[in-house]
Amino acid sequence: MAPLRKYPVGIQSFESIRMDGYLYVDKTPLVYKMITEGKPYFLSRPRRFGKSLLCSTLEAVFQGRRELFEAFTTEDGIEQPQLFIATTDWKWQKHPVLRFDFSKTKNYTVEVLSELIESILSRYEREYSIPSQYSDFGIRFSAVVEEAHRQTGRRVVVIVDEYDAFMLHNIGDTEVENGVRTLFSTLFSPLKSLDDHLQLVFITGISKFSQMGIFSTLNNLKNISMATDYEALCGITEQELTTLLQPDIELLAKKQGETYDETFAELKRMYDGYHFGKSMTDIYNPFSLFNAFSNGDISDYWFDSATPSAVIDMLSQMPPLELTDIDGVACSAEDFDVPFNSYSKPMPVLYQSGFLTIKDYRKLRRTYTLGLPNAEVRRSFSNSLYQYIAVWRGADKTKNALLEAYYDFYESDDLPPFIEAMRTFFSGIPYYLNGKGERHYHAILYTLLTAFGADISAEEPSAKGRADIILKMPGGIYVIEIKYDDTAEAALRQIEQRGYADRYRLDGRPVTKVGIAFSSEERNITEWKSIPQKG
Repeated sequence: MAPLRKYPVGIQSFESIRMDGYLYVDKTPLVYKMITEGKPYFLSRPRRFGKSLLCSTLEAVFQGRRELFEAFTTEDGIEQPQLFIATTDWKWQKHPVLRFDFSKTKNYTVEVLSELIESILSRYEREYSIPSQYSDFGIRFSAVVEEAHRQTGRRVVVIVDEYDAFMLHNIGDTEVENGVRTLFSTLFSPLKSLDDHLQLVFITGISKFSQMGIFSTLNNLKNISMATDYEALCGITEQELTTLLQPDIELLAKKQGETYDETFAELKRMYDGYHFGKSMTDIYNPFSLFNAFSNGDISDYWFDSATPSAVIDMLSQMPPLELTDIDGVACSAEDFDVPFNSYSKPMPVLYQSGFLTIKDYRKLRRTYTLGLPNAEVRRSFSNSLYQYIAVWRGADKTKNALLEAYYDFYESDDLPPFIEAMRTFFSGIPYYLNGKGERHYHAILYTLLTAFGADISAEEPSAKGRADIILKMPGGIYVIEIKYDDTAEAALRQIEQRGYADRYRLDGRPVTKVGIAFSSEERNITEWKSIPQKG
């Protein structure tokens, strides 16, 4: 079956999307609001969320290319609808646009950055017939802005895309970090003094600009990264998905032999869950969503394409990070201002990289609760964490055996074989990596089940405490408590006394309490017991 329409997978040019007949989710209502209400902006979003496309859209607006925003028919006969901004009183005046894109390279050295800046400045110097008589990037940048304003009679638009790409690929390399910071500070330090010549300044990146020390002189930037009005500036909202993209869901459902509701539920489970502000607007990952529509397959797309290896490497240099430490952690607004390469606080790094998102905001306490956004990220990220847990020979083999046992458990609802597979898995861990206490076994089990794609939660609160693991399967809910150098009976008794299972009585699925006992001497499961929850 041919696709209903063309999806812009990996296409970041607004002109190409419109002229070549690709689907464009209209973000121009927010673009119009932004360009008519302010001047210097900063936006932080994870990779593959449409920041570069937004930059390209802004560039087309300020180049006065109204024809791209009106309704028209492409050469291939595809009808492109009129976009919101074309219905407004926007004047469509042509402004000089200086765009700096620091994402399009595979070599993130100081030398390459210097060459890239030199190339961009030289291009604009040729455009405005400015002799390259200075070596200082800041002086040359100022000259381009001032001359572009003088020649055209219109103020200049400066767009900086992925300003932090070079920093993120060199986390931990102090020499390179300092070199990159010096180049950027030199280049953009004149921005504030050029205010009379500027119509708009728009800077995007993953990390908050205050963390990098690059724009320290540009303290008038308006950070809209967590602003309620701009939560939906990048990504797909649920309203956009269920209206504009409803036909695409219907087509995908037919391809998969499912109902519309089943397919929508799976899309939500896999790609929804991002929140970028206090109003908690649901945002879907656009890269994964369009890949799913284009391929006719709901699968993992974002993690492999968007994960900077430096972030994972940085996590490996921290004290052991466990999934239960980060899923549901509370942060204040100040926590997001720690340096990006601070190994003591990984939460801002994980949030801005897209591994964590806002799950709740408490207005009175002014705290954010962060958590993994969706099934795609949960499975992929936990798999990466597992690589740092499972460093022993044969780890992948035992993991695969446990995965097969989990699938059998998922289909049959037969618990004993799965427990035995767990016992086999833990027996393969060398003694010097095992026996670290209850929390260690809890973390490994939780990480593995998450990597398998299980519907699982850890430390879920009840009136009298927190259950270790809640595992939800098609055939039932399993409330699991782990004990170390104690008995399975003691674990069951804790589940009962603290009412961990009570909240699931009305779920409709049978609830089973599971107590698992680990021994420091055997470094493995010594006994386990399960009892059904009485209705």
